[in-house]
Amino acid sequence: MIKILVKRLWLIPVVLVGWELATLAIASPYVPSPSRILTRLYEMFTAEEAIGHVWPSLARVAGSWIVAVLVGVLLGVAIGRTLWLADYIDPLVEFGRAVPPPVMLPVFLVLFSMGTEVQVATIVFGVIWPILLNSIDGARHVEPLQLETATVFGLPVHLRLLRVILPAAAPKIFAGLRLSVSLALILMVVSELKGSTEGIGYLLSLATSNADMAALWAGVVLLGVLGFLLNSLFLMGERRILAWHHHRRRP
Repeated sequence: MIKILVKRLWLIPVVLVGWELATLAIASPYVPSPSRILTRLYEMFTAEEAIGHVWPSLARVAGSWIVAVLVGVLLGVAIGRTLWLADYIDPLVEFGRAVPPPVMLPVFLVLFSMGTEVQVATIVFGVIWPILLNSIDGARHVEPLQLETATVFGLPVHLRLLRVILPAAAPKIFAGLRLSVSLALILMVVSELKGSTEGIGYLLSLATSNADMAALWAGVVLLGVLGFLLNSLFLMGERRILAWHHHRRRP
C-alpha cells in the first residue's frame, strides 16, 4: 500500500519543492510560494467566517447536481427510447448544449435577480447536458436481443425499464455523471463570482479586489482538493454500483 502511494504521489513533493525554489528566484508578488499559500489557507479556513462560505457552496453543488441528474437521466432515457420524442427534442438538445453555461449567467440574473436561484440555475443548466446526452445514447443503444428476451418472458414495461434498459445504459450514464461532477464545481465558482455575498467564488472575488494573491491561490488550492475528493467519492460509488460491468469487461 505504501509503495503504491509513493509511486502515485512522488511527483507532488517534487513539484512543490521546485515551485518553492522558483518563487524564491522570481520574487514576484503575483506568484506566492506554496508555503505562503498553505499558511494563508490555514489562516482563512480556521476562521468560522471562512468556513461558513464553504458549506453554502457545497450545498449548491450537491443540490444542483441532484436536480440535474434526476431531470437528465429521466428525460434522456425517455428520448432515447421514444423515436417520435427524439425527433422533436433532439434539435433543442443540440442547440442547448452549444450554449456556453457562463453566457446564461446574465440571463438568470435578470430572471431571478441575485441569490441562490441564480447559482442553482447556472449549475443545473451547465451540468445537465453531459448527463442528458449520455443517457440518450445509453438508452438508445440497448442490445435488441436483451429487449426481445424481456418481451418473450413477458416483463411489464416498468420492469423492462428497471431490469434491462437502465442497467444496459448505466455505463454511459455514469460517464456523463462523472463529467458533470467536475463541471458542477467549476460552474459553482463562476456563478458565485458575480452577485453573490457568500461561497468560495465570493472569497476568490474578494481576494482579487483586495489584491490578496496568497488568498486567491489558497482558494484555487481548496477547489483543487474539493474536486479531487468529489471525484474520488464518485469513483468509489461507481465501482460499487457498476461492479458487474467491470467484472464482465475483464478478460
